[in-house]
Amino acid sequence: MEDWEELYQEIVLEHSRSPRNYGSLEEADGRATGHNASCGDSIVVAVRLRERRLQTIRFCGEGCAISRASASLMASSIEGSDHSDALRQIDGTIRALAVGEPTDLGPCSVLLGVRKFPMRVKCATLPWHALREALADATASTARRWPSECPGSVAH
Repeated sequence: MEDWEELYQEIVLEHSRSPRNYGSLEEADGRATGHNASCGDSIVVAVRLRERRLQTIRFCGEGCAISRASASLMASSIEGSDHSDALRQIDGTIRALAVGEPTDLGPCSVLLGVRKFPMRVKCATLPWHALREALADATASTARRWPSECPGSVAH
């Protein structure tokens, strides 16, 4: 097995077993639920924005190791980013994972290993799509404060 494959597996397993930013978020500014019908993964992403900065990201739900690891890496790498930068990173990551467009994903580069398993790309991109929707929800003119909610969530 090549070194990058081992690294991919180690990091995915580590983030899946001990996900960062997992749990509910009190009074979120935006929230979105993503669902992957092909495998049953379901994830809720909640965000809190302050002065157009992504102050806090939390996620919860049920999913495979890849979707949990992707959500964990996503939240820990984007939290604190400016809204515009976060959107660029989201779009760049989705393009890199889905179509192989070259881009610097920083700590999320390890997710590129999922490209070897085309059926799992949707698992890896699910939290990123949900984060984009949560940010849109937070900045919509009809935005409201969401209560803490993680329906049916389990960490593993």
